[in-house]
Amino acid sequence: MSKKSDELREKILKMVGEYYQETFEKPKAEADNKEALCAGRVFDEEEMRHLVDASLDFWLTSGRYADQFEKEFAEIFGRKHALLTNSGSSANLLAIASLTSPKLKDRALKSGDEIITAASGFPTTVNPIIQHQMIPVFLDATIPSCNIDPSHLEQALSPKTKGIFLAHTLGNPFDAVAVRAFAKKHNLWFIEDCCDAVGSVYQGQNVGTFGDIATTSFYPAHHLTMGEGGCVLTDQPLLKTLIASFRDWGRDCWCDPGKSNTCGKRFAWKFAGAPPSGYDHKYTYAHIGYNLKVTDMQAAVGVAQLKKLPEFVQRRRHNFKRLKAGLSDLSSIFILPEETPGSVPSWFGFPLFVRPEAPFDRGQAVRYLESKKIGTRLLFGGNLLRQPAYENISHRVVGTLKNADFVMERAFWVGVYPGLSDQTIDYMVQVFHQLPSACV
Repeated sequence: MSKKSDELREKILKMVGEYYQETFEKPKAEADNKEALCAGRVFDEEEMRHLVDASLDFWLTSGRYADQFEKEFAEIFGRKHALLTNSGSSANLLAIASLTSPKLKDRALKSGDEIITAASGFPTTVNPIIQHQMIPVFLDATIPSCNIDPSHLEQALSPKTKGIFLAHTLGNPFDAVAVRAFAKKHNLWFIEDCCDAVGSVYQGQNVGTFGDIATTSFYPAHHLTMGEGGCVLTDQPLLKTLIASFRDWGRDCWCDPGKSNTCGKRFAWKFAGAPPSGYDHKYTYAHIGYNLKVTDMQAAVGVAQLKKLPEFVQRRRHNFKRLKAGLSDLSSIFILPEETPGSVPSWFGFPLFVRPEAPFDRGQAVRYLESKKIGTRLLFGGNLLRQPAYENISHRVVGTLKNADFVMERAFWVGVYPGLSDQTIDYMVQVFHQLPSACV
């Protein structure tokens, strides 16, 4: 880069800061507090500067910012390896796909194997199991946590059981210590879906550090954002290599970006179908893979967001606490959320359940809240087996799933994301107290 190029870049980035202040900062200062979105992106001029800085490199795939994010995120999370991908859903896909590798020998997942999971949750925790022709074994939810009861794991076990794949619902941890002990006892793979739970802690340990693999999402609604994006984390070098292979077209090469001969024999790689002289390792394919990388522009936004993560987590906890205190006198009509004993959640949202004896149903409640500019969301798919996409899947069920049905009929959640001020939380509390009379 020439001196003139450096000067121009510096000038551009300064102007980006000015643009942010004029375009986003002023409207935010004038915003009406009486609008409570469920979630949203929280950013400032630093994210915009990073984004433009990466675009000026015109390195349109993963690059220096992706490398930086993976290193820093792994350290923050407390894992050895972090591999960026283009969404949390892709992270879940890569988690399952990597465990099908023949390189895992007798521990490789295969068609017909059973994976224990939750009946109530987000579809893309379960979808990779089905897409790989495995059998999801559904456990019921507990109320109000909407996580599974680990005492039911033994009932779910069969000779075909090979893994457990569970999400920490809305950031509230499940009993990861019990699940890990069960997985270890029966030599099962354990995947933690932390897409809604970055920053949550269970028994003094970050969620996402209990399982063999953890996944996260960086969609705008989540704890930090790249717009789109996700990450797969592990401590095991072999799993790191396999995840990278499935993410990067299925190739066997383990060279870092920008490197081309880590193994020292790039052009003489041997495998059964190779020519006698060998084959280029960068074009040797060990798996039926994908291209699920991020761009460096996305990663650049993530690097700026990482600096704000402690503040984001603290604010989510603060908003949750303030909202729960304000709604505590409505416990006769709502089942209010409770954190898992021994946990410190990084709440994704504030879940509520309309009690059967309430003077209104969920539909009436959410329509009224939405009319008052309070965003609501259902608890994802509810009982997934009630959803059209899952009517004819091969599966097994433990118990009746009556609580998953309760979730589907009566649960919803509202926001606690860092963009909500104390005044907005107080407005939400005020509107909730209008519900009994407004919905009659």
